[in-house]
Amino acid sequence: MTTEDLTNQQRSQFLKAKALELGFDYCGISKAGFLEEEAPRLEEWLSRNYHGQMAWMANHFDKRLDPRKLVDGARSVVTVLLNYYPEQQLSNNEDDYKISKYAYGTDYHYVLKDKLKALLNALREEVGEVGGRAFVDSAPVMDKVWAARSGLGWVGKHTNLLNRDMGSFFFIGELILDLDLAPDGPVKDYCGTCTRCVDACPTGAITEPYVVDGSKCISYFTIELKEAIPDDVRGQFDNWVFGCDICQDVCPWNRFARPHQTPEFNLSPELAHFSRKDWEEITEEVFKEVFRYSPVKRTKLEGLKRNIAFVKLGEQE
Repeated sequence: MTTEDLTNQQRSQFLKAKALELGFDYCGISKAGFLEEEAPRLEEWLSRNYHGQMAWMANHFDKRLDPRKLVDGARSVVTVLLNYYPEQQLSNNEDDYKISKYAYGTDYHYVLKDKLKALLNALREEVGEVGGRAFVDSAPVMDKVWAARSGLGWVGKHTNLLNRDMGSFFFIGELILDLDLAPDGPVKDYCGTCTRCVDACPTGAITEPYVVDGSKCISYFTIELKEAIPDDVRGQFDNWVFGCDICQDVCPWNRFARPHQTPEFNLSPELAHFSRKDWEEITEEVFKEVFRYSPVKRTKLEGLKRNIAFVKLGEQE
């Protein structure tokens, strides 16, 4: 091993230890470069219009496939995972409205970004000047692909990243750095012959294993779609009014999910006691108070009311 390799190894070990210290659950490293295998897959996915009205998915095609176009002289992609599986969950009775577990607490963008910046600052203190940026859904970075390349898991048939030790209920963030580090290798795919996620999706969004038509996903309808939800999916939402966890909830690997250790992601006390009536009669004032720091703000009150009305309509048929 050369002195340079040893230095890269030491830097990598420092980064991983610091990531755990900051509360991340996992940290993996890849060499920055062009995602050659992903290029035709992404092109095909976009050509099928599986991104629906998410026009931003088609933007910056070249940057999405090459982190060196996002950070000058990029040499490494550092990927971190942060668990959000909640100890306390919303009531799951047949009549209760549901929101995705990732939206129970504070918007993850803020939490991850702060931790990633702290990680980058710690690295700079340790090794000197380092050029780089932190990314949390804020730029065209194929986070699940980089996580898989860094050995943090594999992309499952529902296209979420799966980790053998904790399933899939985690957020992904990256540091793209102009620093050489010791890269990790990928792990194998452990989905086997299981098709539970494919079979369970009520809208048929998982068109085939490892391919999701984003424009058919309940998360897309309840968050990204800004117009009326199509009538042909009425009655298929199973009371989800913001996001959907069905494909993750049925995944056998999530039997290993354990409660997170990040207080910001805890279910807010106000939301914990929300009744069906509270959801249906929610006012602007209550919405702003309960969801002040929550991802649910993305739908705005108007969007949330649309989703609730759509679910109710489906129940009546």
